This record gives sequence, structure tokens and C-alpha cells, in this order.
Amino acid sequence: MKKILTFILILFVSGCTVVRIDTDSIDNIVNVILTNESTLHNRIGQGFKYYIPRGVTHIDTDGLNDKLYSNGNFYFLYVDVVSYYHEIVLTFEENPNAYFSRKLTTENGFPHNGFLEITKNDDWYHMTFAYNFAQIEAVVTRRNLNNTVLDAAFILSTIQFNSAVISLRLDEAHFTNREEKYENFTRNDTSGGTFLQE
Repeated sequence: MKKILTFILILFVSGCTVVRIDTDSIDNIVNVILTNESTLHNRIGQGFKYYIPRGVTHIDTDGLNDKLYSNGNFYFLYVDVVSYYHEIVLTFEENPNAYFSRKLTTENGFPHNGFLEITKNDDWYHMTFAYNFAQIEAVVTRRNLNNTVLDAAFILSTIQFNSAVISLRLDEAHFTNREEKYENFTRNDTSGGTFLQE
């Protein structure tokens, strides 16, 4: 009994909060995850870092593209550091013919702009989720759709950029090679030999 009271007291004093996420509604998943700021990260890219939730595995990296895997589904993450660097605002029009289409804006209470669009093709759902200068795409079954949206929302909401690294990567003059010709040795043409002299 003492242990239970001590545990409850620790939870109360430490200020821990539990947020229940209703995963039956895609709208609710998006609202709860994207409106909460998170500083978690367990994956570092070239000029950015982000958090991969439990159950999602990093498979491969190709430049700014990451291939992720969860529950038999592949997710493709692209981080757009150029748009971040130049502060390009994402434009999107909701599609009334899509299975799900929603524009996410700072005017609606989200920290960043983006969109979530899901289209149905036979028994498969193609999800395109763009948010915080990054985009995740996946093709999943209906059974895995809500978990895929949940994973994508966690990943996209935790992306943090390193402006110094990005500006170095995008600075064309920084990595330009300057070629200089050095002639340490000259050939002695008068001797007729093939040896070089200093």
C-alpha cells in the first residue's frame, strides 16, 4: 500500500501528464500530435534531426531521403532543406475527391504549415503527409492507415533544423575547389635523359 501511495505521490509531484490519443480519428491524431511541441530526437540527418517512434525502423538514407519501415509498410521521408533555408511557404488546395484531405496552417493553430492527403486506390491507401518542411509518403491498407498517420505525425512534428549546417551545404562558393598548378620538377631537355631534375 505504501508503494502505491508513493508512486501516486511521485506522479503528482513530478508533474507528469498523460495524453490519450484517440487513434480512431485521423483528425484527432493530427490535432493532438502536431499541436504539441516536442524536442525528442533519435535520428540525425544532414542539417536536421528527428524522432523515430517505437516500432518504426530506419532502413536506408539517400542524401536527404530516408526509408523507414513499420508493420510491413515502408515510409519514404524527404526533408526539404532548400525550402526551409529560403522560407518557402507551402501551398495546397484540399481535394474533395480524396479519401481524406486537410490543409494544416499556422492560422489554424499548427506551429508549421503542411497538409495531409490520403487517396484510395482499390484496397490500398496512398498517404502524402507534408509538414514542417518535410514529407512522408506511404501506401498502406486500411487496417494500418491510422497507425501510419500517427507515426508520420510523430516524425514530422519532431524535425529540427540546424541552420548553420544547412547554410554551409547550400553555399555554392564554400565547397568550390580551386585548382592550382604546381611545377616542382622541370625536365632537363638538354641531357636527352628521361630523369627529372629539381
